Amino acid sequence: MRRLGPTVHPDLLVGADTGDDAAVWRLSDERALVVTTDFITPLVDDARTWGRIAAVNAVSDVYAMGGHPFLALNIVGWNSQELASDLLTEVLAGGQDAAAEGGWVTVGGHTIDDPEPKYGLVALGDVVPGQVLTNAGLRPGQALVLTKPLGVGVIATAVKAGEANGQALEAAVGSMVRLNADAADAARAAGAAGATDVTGFGLLGHLHRMASESGVDIELDTAATPVLPGARELAVAGFVPGGSKANLEWVRPWLDTGETDDATVALLADAQTSGGLLFGAAPDAAEQAVATLQGSGHDAAVIGRVGAFAADAGGRLTLG
Repeated sequence: MRRLGPTVHPDLLVGADTGDDAAVWRLSDERALVVTTDFITPLVDDARTWGRIAAVNAVSDVYAMGGHPFLALNIVGWNSQELASDLLTEVLAGGQDAAAEGGWVTVGGHTIDDPEPKYGLVALGDVVPGQVLTNAGLRPGQALVLTKPLGVGVIATAVKAGEANGQALEAAVGSMVRLNADAADAARAAGAAGATDVTGFGLLGHLHRMASESGVDIELDTAATPVLPGARELAVAGFVPGGSKANLEWVRPWLDTGETDDATVALLADAQTSGGLLFGAAPDAAEQAVATLQGSGHDAAVIGRVGAFAADAGGRLTLG
């Protein structure tokens, strides 16, 4: 991306330069279009559940920008020589289940022959131009809210090795199929201007990007950061995916781990699929957002605070 010139247009409200989750295009003074796409390989054995996870994961970027999804197209890579078409029907049905819950319409799309199956969406949403949430919206003194627990990558790695118990897998799947619609509502109600969803770069990777784009440093409360049941024990046992290890190595120049143990640091860097939203808000508003989300079954928490504007580029993360 650094080798490509910036895309500039008066109606492009959010492009690729800040590493945000989706593009935002102004249609009018009252409405802007949120455009994103994502697809994943299978995480679970059940085809319908995988389809639902993939669809929820794809539209999460719309919620992370403060938008509401309304339309989507399917993206499918399918090994037609090895996999039955009935399985593909189940995958697409899982995507339709997510659409029915989230209130968007999924129509058509595109399928290619692929040795490794993949499924996801091109998702469109809308947002009021002045209410777009971006990576650059954190402000000094805000509290940080995370709306889902960490550990999906660790649990998925243990599942592949046959070492994860049913409770851990059930908790991970329950987290991945939960839409971030309520989380986005809570962020807007809390007056957030800065938000992202925690996915492949892990909490630390996404948080560093937010902090650097906002010009601030972050203090993270590791004890308050929610983790899926069983994930910590699996991380201690060494079931940390390669992507999570790469996340940690990438963020290390900006990271002060203090006395935090290795397993906790690994979970903070763990690559997530369909993770929660991460946003900043005034402390009282953040606590209210967490209470509201917990009341609807979310494992949300205040996990840290935003420091003052940094004298340098910002982006430092201190674990405590």
